[in-house]
Amino acid sequence: MKKLSLLDDLFLWLERRHQPMHVAGLLIFEYPKDAPANYVSLVAEQMRACNEPTYPFDQRLIERWSGNCWEHDPAFDIDHHFRHVALPKPGGIKELLQFISIEHSNLLDRSRPLWESYLIEAMHGRHFAMYTKVHHSVLDGVSAMRTTMRMLGNDPAERDMLPIWQMPPSPRMLGEKPAEGLMSTLRMAGSVVGGQLSTIKPVASALYDTIQAARKNPEYANVFKAPACRLNQPITGSRRFAAQSFERSRLKSIAEKTGSTTNDIILAMCGSALRHYLQSYDALPDLPLVAMVPVSLRKDDSIGGNQVGVILANLATHLKGSLNRLGVIKQSVDEAKDKFQRMSKEEAVNYTALTLAPSGLTLLTGLMSKWLAFNVVISNVPGPSGPQYWNGAKLERFYPVSAIVNNMALNITIISYEDRLEFGIVGCGRTLPSMQRLLQYLDDALIELEADLGLSPPAKPVKKRARRIHKERAE
Repeated sequence: MKKLSLLDDLFLWLERRHQPMHVAGLLIFEYPKDAPANYVSLVAEQMRACNEPTYPFDQRLIERWSGNCWEHDPAFDIDHHFRHVALPKPGGIKELLQFISIEHSNLLDRSRPLWESYLIEAMHGRHFAMYTKVHHSVLDGVSAMRTTMRMLGNDPAERDMLPIWQMPPSPRMLGEKPAEGLMSTLRMAGSVVGGQLSTIKPVASALYDTIQAARKNPEYANVFKAPACRLNQPITGSRRFAAQSFERSRLKSIAEKTGSTTNDIILAMCGSALRHYLQSYDALPDLPLVAMVPVSLRKDDSIGGNQVGVILANLATHLKGSLNRLGVIKQSVDEAKDKFQRMSKEEAVNYTALTLAPSGLTLLTGLMSKWLAFNVVISNVPGPSGPQYWNGAKLERFYPVSAIVNNMALNITIISYEDRLEFGIVGCGRTLPSMQRLLQYLDDALIELEADLGLSPPAKPVKKRARRIHKERAE
């Protein structure tokens, strides 16, 4: 039995019927060349036979007066977690994303291990899909990505590969053994407290500098300036999922010509798309929207590995012109990165926690709903650069399906895979109607940036079958 951490418990506390707290991945595969017509049915039989899940997929939630715990489920039933389904005709991306939208709206059963996986067939052109959702208290986005990647491989000839819930757990997933004994606990506590106390002065100074910079520069993004807008309304339990892929080379060409990063270009595309979407409802605020963006905080001379923090980026939605918008976004991101580069790891973490405190209080209590640190979450997760396979089936698309919370009705997550960037957009179906328009606006934003810089999108022959499957847009 393992006690949940405070952060794990937080995701359980936040969960309501209108606010499911699971994350998911949608993987679209192409049949192996030698696959029979009943290939997916055979795969379903093999997956259903994998009825002895490994950690953490074997853990169920136990509620105790002393705190929630994870415990091995001795009565695990694969039929409550794995489902083999078929799309209605014509089985295109529209029908697929509608199915995902419905299933992503449904809560997981807390009396059982908190995950479900769907094998989906009857798609165009000998394709099938997997949709797996896991509660955020079980796996975060990074852990979910790592677990999925361990399920896949780069050898198209490999067979007998296991589904995600029966992969042998890695040491990283199992975690380190906690220190034992009173003295070890006291030493650990003293180290943590000392490290936290040492950050008070630099963190307070950094926050003061942020406030002063915001007073002098109207383009400076900070926690006190995110405007209330249509994105920041109470949500319902209805979800809409939209997805689209973009060639990474197109964004890289713009980044090289403007001295920006690919992530800057992603933010510029999102800023333009949100500007046009809100304008279509006559709901664009006068002040620019602010995005919460996870970024790497690793210093050049760091020996501690990657460090990840959160910055607030000005999306410049109040400006016309793609290059004007990109310039403000780049400056905003560079200033935030520079601030974190001057901080220690503890300072960066505490500064992030302090700046996001208003949003945290709103999520937990519903108070101060107009005091917004940010309007939207935009996350860019690195994925595999080479082709991936599962039992001979090539992974063609890998879309993230994230979670949204009350007063934050939109989440945009991007995964890089091969030579593409896979956009997964999740929103509240009632708060944000016609969300599929964002896909067209993202496409328009990229074309506008290329046109303003005199660039042309690469001309590539596209197979008719692939166009039908992947270029169709739907919510």
